[in-house]
Amino acid sequence: MNVVVCVKQIPDPADPGALDPSTKTLKRDGKLILDESDSYGVEMALQLVDAAGGGEVTLVSMAPNSEVGGLRTALAMGAAKAVLVSDDALKGSDALGTSKVLAKAIERAGAADLILTATESSDGYTGTVPEMVAELMGLPSVTFAKSITIDGGAAKVQRQTEAGYDDVECPLPAVVSVTAGVVEPRYPSFKGIMAAKSKPVDEVTVADLGIDAGAVGWAGGGQEIVEVAEAEAREAGTIVEDDGEGFQKVVDYLSELKVI
Repeated sequence: MNVVVCVKQIPDPADPGALDPSTKTLKRDGKLILDESDSYGVEMALQLVDAAGGGEVTLVSMAPNSEVGGLRTALAMGAAKAVLVSDDALKGSDALGTSKVLAKAIERAGAADLILTATESSDGYTGTVPEMVAELMGLPSVTFAKSITIDGGAAKVQRQTEAGYDDVECPLPAVVSVTAGVVEPRYPSFKGIMAAKSKPVDEVTVADLGIDAGAVGWAGGGQEIVEVAEAEAREAGTIVEDDGEGFQKVVDYLSELKVI
């Protein structure tokens, strides 16, 4: 079984850097790490390949400056190889532009039985890329997966909901987004870390994928960031001292707010 996992390399949340004042977007010129949200997809893919008794996991990523730090982490976990799309033309890409690139990169990675993604990235939170990729590739899509089993040519997915989960079945190949926290990502072993250094990373440009540079990046973006402002400082709360009638003060306050 061959599984492709879309992974994003992001600035370290512990040291997220700053916004570029000219583009109002996050600076990505430093070291990037594997998005924690994607580590769950990588782990689920590895488990599915193990359960199938054969196959491999291929990573697909889009990052500036030929960055592979996050990819090497996922390769050390056990993925076999990666496709990295790195091109200055991609700066400023919106969700649709990103989806176009990922869809073509997935096709370049070879025939896949299943494509896994995170529900959303930790630095973007649009939550739309998985469905766009599926639409562009003409594949069925299932979101918010908490578990996946493969039965012949179909994927059986427990799709997480607010009330529990839905049992969903769809034919393969398919695009499935994985909910964070549903599996415990393995820690790369020393052997895995050393092996990851020699695993192949196919670095390509948008031209290599047959994509017009004018369809991605700032040139092809359907959105524009016009302003970024500091969040308003949180006002001090109201302290209620309980003198035996504190509950009544809370009730009166909530009543003024028309909460009760």
